[in-house]
Amino acid sequence: MMTDRELFFRYLAQTSAEPVGLEIVSGSGIYLYSNDNKRYIDLISGIAVSSLGHSHPEVVAAIAEQAAKHMHVMVYGEYIQAPQLRLAEMLVRFLPPELDNVYFTNSGSEAVEGAVKLAKRHSGRPRVVAFHHAYHGHTQGSMSLIGDAGMRQAFIPLLPGTSFLNFNDSGELDRIDERTACVIVEPVQGEAGIRVAERGFLEALAKRCRDTGTLLIFDEAQTGLGRTGSLFAFEQYGIVPDILILAKALGAGMPLGAFIAGRNIMQDLTHDPPLGHITTFGGHPVSCAAALAGLQVLIRGQYWKSVPARTKLFIDQLSAHPSVKEIRHAGFMMAIELGDEMKVKETIRRCFQHGLLTDWFLFCPTALRIAPPLIITEEEIMSATEILLRNIA
Repeated sequence: MMTDRELFFRYLAQTSAEPVGLEIVSGSGIYLYSNDNKRYIDLISGIAVSSLGHSHPEVVAAIAEQAAKHMHVMVYGEYIQAPQLRLAEMLVRFLPPELDNVYFTNSGSEAVEGAVKLAKRHSGRPRVVAFHHAYHGHTQGSMSLIGDAGMRQAFIPLLPGTSFLNFNDSGELDRIDERTACVIVEPVQGEAGIRVAERGFLEALAKRCRDTGTLLIFDEAQTGLGRTGSLFAFEQYGIVPDILILAKALGAGMPLGAFIAGRNIMQDLTHDPPLGHITTFGGHPVSCAAALAGLQVLIRGQYWKSVPARTKLFIDQLSAHPSVKEIRHAGFMMAIELGDEMKVKETIRRCFQHGLLTDWFLFCPTALRIAPPLIITEEEIMSATEILLRNIA
């Protein structure tokens, strides 16, 4: 009989030549536990997903309660299902009035697909603008918006009419014109190694979009729901996007994404043709129940308010290490720049051996990723940084 490890390599499609292959059997708080009873501090949160840690009791209870009532009943948008309604209502309560209509998807990539389709349908325009070094997903449409030519090359042709600007370069914004349906931007470029929008850039981008009648899409799959020190990153810039994308932490560990717009925009998906965008499992009632419980916990605890101080604790501890050249951050999105890809790989390996999980960045392999659960305590940060300081190559 095959072991689980043998089954993993025999029957599951692999995404890389050398997967980590860690066999997880349980999780609690900021910790994950392997099949050999080893405990790991999770400093990446499944790439900014597990903001409330693992197996939060209120989320687990909400999943069990909804699963006992019903699971899938019909494709999204046809039947009235309370978990979807309660979640949408609560999300909108914490958003500006311009963002009052929620379309639930299964993931961030699907939310990107829906948002761009909506922008093209609403504007009647063909062109889409994204940014170099951006990451928006791996489906064909969302991959068309990835700002890395090497990543796109193996899958061309992709979405036509897509062009790329340099992030934080206001001088290029005149390339957005009356043929542009939308501009999609991350307020913090995650996979680029935590590149934060400079003051004035997003404001200039928003103005250019207004002047040309172009829809502005903020991809907050990673930055949303408290990770950068505010509930939504766009709040820090005084900008309200036309379409907002949420995912990752939204589902509180369950698969869920969303694109959110004004009702006047979202209505364009209902006609000419009807079912202009449809998903079988998007807004799954169990995922929405988990998300609602998670959002209630997040709002009640206001965990984002402690993010700046705890980010500073990470920085104060790690910046003294001689191998650390720079620490870029937007709250609990941190890049520990080591300046050497092999040092990053060796650091990840050493930390793994000593019970700490960290990672690298898709478009910045010279930096170490830190994205802990928002619930991490100061004592847990000190324990984590002690391991890091001993093992940074």
